[in-house]
Amino acid sequence: MKLSVWAKVVSGLFELILAIPIIGGLIVIGNGYLPLTIVFFLHLTTLIICVAAKHSFKSSVLGMITSLIAWIPVVGWLFHGLTSIALFVSAYQTRKKISTSSSIQ
Repeated sequence: MKLSVWAKVVSGLFELILAIPIIGGLIVIGNGYLPLTIVFFLHLTTLIICVAAKHSFKSSVLGMITSLIAWIPVVGWLFHGLTSIALFVSAYQTRKKISTSSSIQ
């Protein structure tokens, strides 16, 4: 698997953890909102990797937006869930695209 796919999966897993009701909120608030900063830079790193590999990066942009607005309780929960789904779907599509193009050659 390519690095961009792994980066999307890892970012998606972080978002999935933060989307767990109550637990995600406790993680964020209990650590002084530091996890949102960490996840923002994780999405930024994923974005850079995807741009360099010429793969889709929209889900990483969504993740960065989520990290910026996730301090709003219900909105944060909703966006973490949606971002997680978007990252997993994007990772699957990228992996499928990579395997299709490599099998054609």
